[in-house]
Amino acid sequence: MIFRDRLTNGVRVVSEYMPGYRSAAMGVWIGAGSVYESGGESGAAHFIEHMLFKGTKHRTAAKIAEDMDAVGGNLNAFTSKECTCFYGRVLDEQIGVLADVLSDLLCDSLLADEDIEREKGVVCEEILMVEDTPEDLAGEVAVSAFYEGDPLAKPILGTKKSVRAFTHEGLVRYMDRLYRPDNMVISVAGSFERESLLKTLEASFRLSGSASGARVAYGAHTPAVRVRLVNKNVKQVHICMNLRGFPMDTRQSYALLLLSNAFGGSMSSRLFQRIREEEGLAYSVYSYPTAYKASGCFTLYAGTGVENAEKVARMMVKEVRLLAENGITPEELQRAKQQLAASFLLSQESTSGRASAIGRAELIRGSHLTEAEILEKISSVTMDDINGILPAVCDLSDISAAVVGRCKGQDEMYRAIFAGE
Repeated sequence: MIFRDRLTNGVRVVSEYMPGYRSAAMGVWIGAGSVYESGGESGAAHFIEHMLFKGTKHRTAAKIAEDMDAVGGNLNAFTSKECTCFYGRVLDEQIGVLADVLSDLLCDSLLADEDIEREKGVVCEEILMVEDTPEDLAGEVAVSAFYEGDPLAKPILGTKKSVRAFTHEGLVRYMDRLYRPDNMVISVAGSFERESLLKTLEASFRLSGSASGARVAYGAHTPAVRVRLVNKNVKQVHICMNLRGFPMDTRQSYALLLLSNAFGGSMSSRLFQRIREEEGLAYSVYSYPTAYKASGCFTLYAGTGVENAEKVARMMVKEVRLLAENGITPEELQRAKQQLAASFLLSQESTSGRASAIGRAELIRGSHLTEAEILEKISSVTMDDINGILPAVCDLSDISAAVVGRCKGQDEMYRAIFAGE
């Protein structure tokens, strides 16, 4: 059963009791991500995520780790384009400890100058790590091209220049603007007693005030063919294509989930079978959809040798054309439904997975779906739904692509390929 509550200060609490479990997972979700950054703030949300673990008024960085280790729990965080989440998991009798540690991070972090200077080096190394991971870099460049001119194009990590310019005052201003009760959701899943949980959260999360700057419009996409080449002396060429997708929790987004599964989301999918199994041209080849609040994209990826890159790119485009012309079969749709439903159910056997699902949905969409509702959305997708999204998803006049590897001087060739010429 899922409960929706609100603390006195306005923080929304969404919780799901899961009988038979001894653990409880908790996440604190803040509407603070790269889409909310402007000017010199690029990367601020991610940098603050790092900084909140560096010490509070009550705990050193070591003490934060020690307190979680002492109860056998775990603690972590991540930043995305739309939100930041701090989360952990403990045995049910230790949920008060987890709530206390999470609230300490969010309410009483020091953001000490010496820690800021030290962490700048860490985050700059993280940026370099992405640049040295061609698969990740291709994905970042492709999505930046797809959303060119929109807040979704901004990199989550920021740039080395923006990170090195961060100050205590600037980070505090960012938190004052967005780390507020009306821009925050606490999600809990697993074993807990509802009234006791709410009392614990009331005592722990003492934030006040209203968020400003949390009403940013994002998700605009201008159709065009955009191709970005990043020449790197690496062994493989990494090809990433973005086509049009759909906002989260829409009927079209569920249709695209199933279409992607049949097209490139599993070992039996078309991309995998054609490019890897039949031609032996790539080890890693796949597709996946990404759904944001008001937009989405459909990504295809393949990594291949330099000598095969042109052929693989052409095969990826050819498969998109064939998909547009012929769609998928009823058998492929049924297999995709079974695979997606099974994958979803397996993910829900984790308290952490369930807390994540309901927390993100509550923060971004203001609502959440039960397990039964999600399964119904998957099973109710029809062939008409699939065929209805094909013109948008397979539109080669609206494609953004990134090629990372030894590709110097090949701009025109790749542009012609991705434009379907």
